[in-house]
Amino acid sequence: MEDPTQIPVLTAEQAESRHYLSGELLETMHLEAQKPPVAQVLSADGTVIYYYDPRHVREAPPENWYQRPAEPLVEPIELEDGKVIGRMSTKRAAALNYYTKERLAQMHYDVVAAPVGYTKRFDRSIIYFYDKSEAIRQPLPCVKCGKDIRYRHKLCRACYEKEMEQRRIEGDAYRNAYYHAKREKTLFFDLELTGVYDHDEILSISVTDGTGKILMDTLVRPTHKRKWRETEKIHGITPEMVVDAPFLKDLTPEIKRLFAGADAIIAYGIATDYSHIKYIYETEAERQKLRRKTKCAAIEYNRYVQEHHPELTHLSLTDAMETLGLSWDGVAHTSIADTIACAKVWEALFPHYYED
Repeated sequence: MEDPTQIPVLTAEQAESRHYLSGELLETMHLEAQKPPVAQVLSADGTVIYYYDPRHVREAPPENWYQRPAEPLVEPIELEDGKVIGRMSTKRAAALNYYTKERLAQMHYDVVAAPVGYTKRFDRSIIYFYDKSEAIRQPLPCVKCGKDIRYRHKLCRACYEKEMEQRRIEGDAYRNAYYHAKREKTLFFDLELTGVYDHDEILSISVTDGTGKILMDTLVRPTHKRKWRETEKIHGITPEMVVDAPFLKDLTPEIKRLFAGADAIIAYGIATDYSHIKYIYETEAERQKLRRKTKCAAIEYNRYVQEHHPELTHLSLTDAMETLGLSWDGVAHTSIADTIACAKVWEALFPHYYED
């Protein structure tokens, strides 16, 4: 290796005026140097950039196209095990994912490998850098007490259990409160669709109230879609089944009438249903008025699960029915069965929701 102190130090402008190529540029052009660097440039952060004579370069092998050419070490020193490392700035080290032992300890890593570089303090004493990828991750401490190791949600077991107990108390109080809602003015509804996107269309709609009365249960003939093979596998509605069904525009006056008389409109996964039913309203003000009436049974079930069954990860309507010990009326994934199931889930979660 050529002694770096013998390589001329130039400015970047001087190096470029002589048509020298930096190591980074060689990498970009898929070239490699055949001879040592002919100049070095000191960047603002103290990093050394080496430049090479373009007359002594060649195309790099394809397997090396994305590997930077090895650059001479700056002020190399030899460690006790014979390994040679070079000096670098703290900024350069961080860019390579190298840190001091103290910094790695703050990041909860133990150093187990030899240093990969070093820098010097003002008093010329040496500070070593270590490769983070070669360090071992320590068990992280609880973010609340800072004592025991983490168990869940960045908390130790004791802090986690204490927090969960408080959350359960608050959640149960919220669900067991008396809301004095009128059954006749609480509506549940569900849609079956040709797909999950905004441009997809409604294939069926069902609406019931808190008394269990079915207010609407009908197939819907789409205006544009002719096939929906993927969702057909789920809800079982075929194109042939909706040939004689009413269009959504024919049902719109009755849907609007039902929704206008409701105090609350509830669905399991309201975001999807609302994103399709909102188009029966012409103005944004009407849509927002409807939005303010809506409630989501899926969100409420999710909160219940997080407080009482954090081990559960599936939160579908089918999962909610099973967890709460409820039975189905009809075939799951049909709009009427899902509407009735949503009402059952809601009443199981909020046993004192209605005024009676």
